Amino acid sequence: MKASHSFDRRSSIGPASIRRPSIRRSLKRAPGRTAQAGFSLIEIILVVVLIGGIVAFAATRILGGGDRAKVNLAKAQVQTLAEKVQQFENDTGNLPGSLDELVTAPGNASGWLGPYSKAAELKDPWNHAFEYTVPGDGQPFDLVSLGKDGKPGGTSVDADIKYQ
Repeated sequence: MKASHSFDRRSSIGPASIRRPSIRRSLKRAPGRTAQAGFSLIEIILVVVLIGGIVAFAATRILGGGDRAKVNLAKAQVQTLAEKVQQFENDTGNLPGSLDELVTAPGNASGWLGPYSKAAELKDPWNHAFEYTVPGDGQPFDLVSLGKDGKPGGTSVDADIKYQ
């Protein structure tokens, strides 16, 4: 026995009656378009060059401060060493013949109360020996650091640093 009523799906009301269009998506790309999955070699090289330039600039700014600091340290060392020479003179009545006499007692020095300095303090920040001369040019003694290059004269970090 057949049912006497006919049932038409298109005329019924409810969620089953909504026809959804079939969605077909192609996994293939249209011809002529290429997939861009990352950066090109030129872009990577450009970024590496830019980062390298920034690092180089920053390194020169940071490391250049080291030379400036050494110049300031040399100025302080010259002043400190000159005070030690003056202390030697106050104790013994004479200026030392060389800076080594600040470290070890000279044979003829009475009243020597040293050591006034350590051997390592007799070199500037660039590991050059300080120049010490008695008598000095218009003063009892001259004490000079010859700067980074270790040669008389010069400019910037190579300039001589003298006791005033």
